[in-house]
Amino acid sequence: MSDLTPELLLHGYRVGIFPMSEARDDPEIFWVDPRKRGVMPLDGFHISRSLRRAMQRSTWSVTIDRNFEGVVDGCADREDTWINAEIRSLYSALFEDGHAHSLEVWEGEALVGGVYGVVLGAAFFGESMFSRRTNASKIALACLVDRLKQGGFLLFDTQFITDHLSSLGAVEITRAQYHAQLAHARDRPASFRTAPEAGPQDVIQRMTQIS
Repeated sequence: MSDLTPELLLHGYRVGIFPMSEARDDPEIFWVDPRKRGVMPLDGFHISRSLRRAMQRSTWSVTIDRNFEGVVDGCADREDTWINAEIRSLYSALFEDGHAHSLEVWEGEALVGGVYGVVLGAAFFGESMFSRRTNASKIALACLVDRLKQGGFLLFDTQFITDHLSSLGAVEITRAQYHAQLAHARDRPASFRTAPEAGPQDVIQRMTQIS
């Protein structure tokens, strides 16, 4: 795929597809349209007892859009990654235009986990996450779900299902079901930055009160 622009990238999300590369050093980018799609129901996030305890005891801080490129680099810092240089550049451009966001988990001044994705209306398309400490990515996802709920989002697209995501409540739906949910969410208003930054203890307290 050549001449991929941030505008074309957003259009891809709008029609239900997303880009990937085979590897870090592979310059080719291709569109993906899975037959089965992973989504995280915003009212179905599962917090295990161990995760609840970890969040209650956590001294980590959570920020929004503080270090977008650091989160992307953290997600790409693995042996096998689909994030090549062009993809990194494209998502950085989306971030600069306000169409992509990151959530960071900090241990003091060290970035220990995070997640980033694209926003279109009331749909959030989770691209990737990383963890450098036990439970850091789970806490990042819990804080992200909390933020999406507070911001009025209707769809949290995880693209694929992994055992990790499934354990947290993600489910797999058909392509047709996904397109119906996307059509319902993509033109509705939502705000990623409405809620103030909240740490793990704040989020688990709010989730416990709601449940």
